Amino acid sequence: MHLPLHRRTFGLLALAALAHPAARAADKLPVTASFSILADLVAVVGGDRVSVHTLVGPDEDAHVFEPRPADAKRLLQSRVLVINGLGFEPWAAKLARSAGFKGETVVAAGGIKPRASAPEKGHGHSHAHDAADPHAWQNPNNVARYVHNIAAGLSRTDPAGATTYAANRDAYLTELQALDAWIRTQLAAVPAAQRKVITSHDAFGYFAAEYQVRFLAAQGVSTDSAPSAKAVGELVRQIRREKIRTVFVENMSDPKLVAQLGKDAGATVGGSLYSDALSAAGKPGATYLQMMRHNVAQLVQGMQLN
Repeated sequence: MHLPLHRRTFGLLALAALAHPAARAADKLPVTASFSILADLVAVVGGDRVSVHTLVGPDEDAHVFEPRPADAKRLLQSRVLVINGLGFEPWAAKLARSAGFKGETVVAAGGIKPRASAPEKGHGHSHAHDAADPHAWQNPNNVARYVHNIAAGLSRTDPAGATTYAANRDAYLTELQALDAWIRTQLAAVPAAQRKVITSHDAFGYFAAEYQVRFLAAQGVSTDSAPSAKAVGELVRQIRREKIRTVFVENMSDPKLVAQLGKDAGATVGGSLYSDALSAAGKPGATYLQMMRHNVAQLVQGMQLN
């Protein structure tokens, strides 16, 4: 039996689509981002030319993430891997090696001068994060470097899209400048002596340095270990001594620690901050720009109580 020509043609196209996953994505450049904040930046810079897969999704903790075999399989379907660097996701390099990934790896934080991380509280051993604080995205001026690096990496893999990537990058740089100016205006309403905040872990060092806000945290820059009872007791005494009225929980952290801190120190538990992950769609921190504006609004409200 002979199939009509149009039926045979359709069958061949269907087989081709199965053989080439990119064909089903309308030939978009497949990119894997290590965590949700980077995925947002890649989507902004890449626009309609890219399809982005995120390894560590919204409200998830990249510090304790363990890749699965499915992640290796998905990575091999990508042509670009975007990671933060600065020791944030050491598992990403291991995943790329074990998967045999041969594409472009973009280190988004490349070229940023790292801050030294604060010592882990209450521990005699060190962590991979001790050399550098990896949370550079908490300063929007650093994110300008992120999007430059992402645009360059996408352009190396997809030269035909270089003009588009550059235009999207430049438009976003304007938004980052506006964000920086807005943050400074908001914080100007809080006297310097009141700019003190308690959070779950030490994720806001770059923000603190840029905008002169003092952050205290029970955990160090990683969430992979619990603080000692001694460290928590010292922090409670410091909260009382400095009359800090609000403590904040982060969206990817266990809220029990902060709730206990607030109870022991007589402080109010404020709204959720987005530190290492975006929120789910439809929530206040669904994009990087929304995340930062939400965080600043929450911080200002809390600090004004000090």
